[in-house]
Amino acid sequence: MRLSASLLALLLPMGMAAQQQKPLGENLQSWFDKAKSYLPNAATAPIASTAAKAAATNVVPLTKDNWQSVLTPSTTDPFEGPETWMVFFTGGNKTCYGRCAGVEKAWNESAALLAADPSSPKLAYADCDKQSVLCSAWTAAAATIWYIQLPIAQPDQSKPATTIRIIGLNTTTTTASDIVKIHTEKTYEKRPVYEGALHPFDGWVAQYGLLLPLGYVLYGFANIPSWTFMIVISMGSRYIMSKRTGGMQAGSAQRSAPLGGAPPANEPAR
Repeated sequence: MRLSASLLALLLPMGMAAQQQKPLGENLQSWFDKAKSYLPNAATAPIASTAAKAAATNVVPLTKDNWQSVLTPSTTDPFEGPETWMVFFTGGNKTCYGRCAGVEKAWNESAALLAADPSSPKLAYADCDKQSVLCSAWTAAAATIWYIQLPIAQPDQSKPATTIRIIGLNTTTTTASDIVKIHTEKTYEKRPVYEGALHPFDGWVAQYGLLLPLGYVLYGFANIPSWTFMIVISMGSRYIMSKRTGGMQAGSAQRSAPLGGAPPANEPAR
């Protein structure tokens, strides 16, 4: 028997009242799972479709052209603290070997759940199959979530460092609840702060405006067939060997030449 939309709308508030003492992330996932449990299996596809639509509405796609303008604090008030983003890097057959479908579904569901939390971070994603230069520049791999805290410029115009933590996702076991907990239970704090020359905001490569050029270089190298390097190495080694062989032959000829202009032993003297 199908459950009417009005009865489902009544059941969700009942679940909310019964679980007010639980963390928000756990409540959100519980409500979502409870709603699915009242529906027949045939209805799971519409749920997944709805989650994907919610993700499309709430999640900003990142490209090599827009990421700097998107990942910019929306306020200049230093008292509001850093602006938080969760950026999901995914891929297809090329960069995720066809294993990211499950974690993408979990991400879509988590986006729908996080939309109900007013304190949730802003969300963005990048498909490394389509945004290869961006992923190469960031050295970002699928499937990962980058938890980014963008600082607000201070009154003295100084800007604190941008804090990044990278969370790897298991492509077979990650659930929407796991992703939601990154924010609600601050599981991102278990990861070290990302630092180094390739930091996309504070690294010296980014400071000198070389991030995207480096991305193009790395992308180009990644697409060179492996046999090309073997041909270059083979040609180089043959060139070196030919030079050495030629030098050895010249040295041998010099050693066999007569000294002081003396004629060979079998040639009569004039």
